[in-house]
Amino acid sequence: MSEETKKTPQQEQPAAEPKTAEQAAPEAAAEQTAPAAEEKDGKKDGWFNKKTHELEAVKAKLEAAQQEAGQTKDKLLRMAAEYDNYRKRTAREADQKFNDGISFAVNQIIPILDTLEMAANAPTTDENYKKGVTMTLDKAAKALDALHVEEIEALGKAFDPNIMNAVQQVPAEEGQESGTVVTVYQKGYKLGDKIVRHATVVVAE
Repeated sequence: MSEETKKTPQQEQPAAEPKTAEQAAPEAAAEQTAPAAEEKDGKKDGWFNKKTHELEAVKAKLEAAQQEAGQTKDKLLRMAAEYDNYRKRTAREADQKFNDGISFAVNQIIPILDTLEMAANAPTTDENYKKGVTMTLDKAAKALDALHVEEIEALGKAFDPNIMNAVQQVPAEEGQESGTVVTVYQKGYKLGDKIVRHATVVVAE
């Protein structure tokens, strides 16, 4: 046999050509890039998870702060309402005490005014005396007005047991209605809605 026919099949197959450095570099780079990309994706996911947890924590703190602010606002509103009620109640009590003091003082003065009224209506020839009594009554009326003490209008009015005391009933004269006040024995006074003294009156039957 010739030398050509004696060659084995392995000898007949051409040997693989060795890869050049230029051909091997992309493959090595690809092998190195794959783990790097996976590592980068892992870091990115971890960063997003961390930021998500931080955002949830901030939201929770914000909700807690808003709830606390709402509770504080409610407390402040209740305190303001309580203070306003306290202020109004204190003002009412102060007014009541002031009015009680005025009422007490006027009650001490009214009998003196009654005596002066009798003196002013008594017959006398001394005009200077009568004038002096009248002037005193005028000054007393101005003082009562300054204290917001009013005389109760009774004469000719319908009898009102809330502000008047009836001590007598007389037959109604012609033109008079039953229950009308025909005489005032003592003047009555009031301070706002508070009765200082009831008017003492005579009422037509």
